[in-house]
Amino acid sequence: MRFMFVGDSMTIGRAGDFTWRYRMWQHLNATFGGPYKIVGPRSEVYDTFADAPVSHEYADPDFPAHARRHLAGWGEGWLHMHPLIGGAVAAHKVDVLLVSLGLIDLGFYTDADQTAENVHRFVTAAREARPGIRMVLLPVIPNVRAEADAPFAAQCTRFNELLAKAVADLDTPASPILLGARPQAYDIHRDTYDGTHPNASGEHRLAGEFADAMHQAWDLGGPYAMP
Repeated sequence: MRFMFVGDSMTIGRAGDFTWRYRMWQHLNATFGGPYKIVGPRSEVYDTFADAPVSHEYADPDFPAHARRHLAGWGEGWLHMHPLIGGAVAAHKVDVLLVSLGLIDLGFYTDADQTAENVHRFVTAAREARPGIRMVLLPVIPNVRAEADAPFAAQCTRFNELLAKAVADLDTPASPILLGARPQAYDIHRDTYDGTHPNASGEHRLAGEFADAMHQAWDLGGPYAMP
């Protein structure tokens, strides 16, 4: 089974991070009973000094190169990923997409309704490339900006409502889509280092939501073991 992580800055991570992708790799190693691969066209983390995704300095230097693969980008959202997903899915023969996107869209590029349209485009392109693909989509976790910016907070709420509707409308037996939940007890003041990006505890909570959704709905892997 071939997994691909798709996301924004919360998923690619910065130089020196473990990333939630690393936590998921550890979880799959511990719980997934069959052979699997983590795939994708990229493997870097973001270098804040170079202002570019050019670093390979993960917190654990023993994180193997083959498990670092992803399709995530600092400052990239549904707007940027829907044109890329079909080619990536086809090239890497992806079976399961684990997707965390939307905050950057709402913050800089598109409103909630436009972002939801890009979700539909993303799903359509992924299925055209691989009709039986499965997906787990995580809702937007409002960040520190939402605490002071009521219109932005409202857009986050609106998008999450539209995302839930999209999942309900687009889910099929042949290509199932799961809607994740906001990770249990996720607190942006405790689980991030800046009000947006996950620290170690936030990484575990993000990985845990994806893992538990797959286990509960599809019996893939096992329950996530929080440290």
